[in-house]
Amino acid sequence: MASTTLSTGITLEYEVHGDGEPLLLVMGLGGQLIAWPATFITGLAERGFKVITFDNRDIGLSTKIAMTPPTKMQSVIFWFLRRFAKSTYLLSDMAKDTVGLLDALNIERAHVVGMSMGGMIAQTMAIEHPSRVKSLTSIMSTTGNPRVGRAKTSVLLRAVKLTGGSKETFADRQAALFKLFSGSLYDELEIREMAKLSSERSFTPDGTARQMAAIMASPDRTPQLKKLNVPTLVVHGLEDSLVQPSGGYATTKAIPGARLLAFPDMGHNLPQARIPEILDEIKRNTLRS
Repeated sequence: MASTTLSTGITLEYEVHGDGEPLLLVMGLGGQLIAWPATFITGLAERGFKVITFDNRDIGLSTKIAMTPPTKMQSVIFWFLRRFAKSTYLLSDMAKDTVGLLDALNIERAHVVGMSMGGMIAQTMAIEHPSRVKSLTSIMSTTGNPRVGRAKTSVLLRAVKLTGGSKETFADRQAALFKLFSGSLYDELEIREMAKLSSERSFTPDGTARQMAAIMASPDRTPQLKKLNVPTLVVHGLEDSLVQPSGGYATTKAIPGARLLAFPDMGHNLPQARIPEILDEIKRNTLRS
């Protein structure tokens, strides 16, 4: 592991795996760089990529932002009434972080793969920094249009209750949380092991709440997505109840030439059984560049 401080003063913790064409993995809400399945990273490296993983701002070992996080009630209000959402930073700022990391690593262009919130950041990066994105893969994500990709209300309300809490109960809460939206291929042991590793490395629930505020306060990307000219793969699970499949369909429809890979037994997770096919399709998409 290593770290770099960007011109904005943000410090990002990162890792580099393998050698070949640069491929940047952008993690989702509250996820640290260690949350990427090892098989996902090694599989990409074996397919000829230099894989870069990193902690987004406000999580893991990267910079924490000095801002009071929204309360649980405020987060729910932001979700349903986004015009009221407030945040000191937006997805645009997180996209600038990714570009800053590429600069620090002397990488002019990279294939960019984002998961959930990471997909939103990757989309924003392609919109605002198109010369830096060689291909785009958006996994279990959405366009920012509040009418698509919404969490099921029952799932959202139960998920909010499981946020916060202590470091000691984190693994139990994560297991319960992922059971809500991981679909048929839910692996409780895998979730518990990752939760334990994550909480030991860095326990920052306030950062997760601030990242959620940034998502809610960021604008709809649909008009800009329609102008993209980049090979794009969209991956979505049809059992996803956190970012419902309408988000993946809308992303595919918005980006010219985008291809959709949908799995009937996948939810808001990266199940081991689906990783080989996802990696093959990512590789195929990069070849379109």
